[in-house]
Amino acid sequence: MPFQLPELPYAYDALGPYMSAETLEYHHDKHHNAYVVKGNELAAAAGLEGKTLEEIVISSFKNPAQAGLFNNAGQHWNHQHFWNWMKPNGGGALPGNLESAIKDSFGDVATFRGKFIEAGVTQFGSGWAWLVLENDGKLSIMKTPNAENPLAHGKTALLGCDVWEHSYYIDYRNARPKYLEAFVDSLVNWEYVAELYEKGPMKLAA
Repeated sequence: MPFQLPELPYAYDALGPYMSAETLEYHHDKHHNAYVVKGNELAAAAGLEGKTLEEIVISSFKNPAQAGLFNNAGQHWNHQHFWNWMKPNGGGALPGNLESAIKDSFGDVATFRGKFIEAGVTQFGSGWAWLVLENDGKLSIMKTPNAENPLAHGKTALLGCDVWEHSYYIDYRNARPKYLEAFVDSLVNWEYVAELYEKGPMKLAA
């Protein structure tokens, strides 16, 4: 099935003042849509139309000749989740099981917050910061360049923050730390993160 641009799960102006309607219009309607269009073109050229998005992300990451396909499929996968990782009036208290897991892995929620923000701030250039569920049930923080994601590395993403400049430059200019703080404190849809946590580690073969 061809990649499809999902509708945003909220209005363009619903995430203000932390993320503007202008940012969402450019990010979703222009950038994400471009990944969908180019990804479909490259997947068709590679004869992979019948594969799932996850299968394409994993297989193309392992094939240097399909770097272009991976970049677009990876970003499509990332953004499908990114829109759901945010919600109006986000942030706040974490669901119980997720909070317990974060405390078990990081000591407390504040330490997790600091490490997640640090990962996003220190990702050089474009990329992502992630909260990851390891196969042993522990949680960890990772950062990846460009379109790379935990899925490509055989890991389960619970939360990701896009630190490409198009995610924040309209609203925050070069103040990436302020954007990351606003994301964690005021935008994250913790219920969606908890839903992914409860599903457990992903089991996908290339």
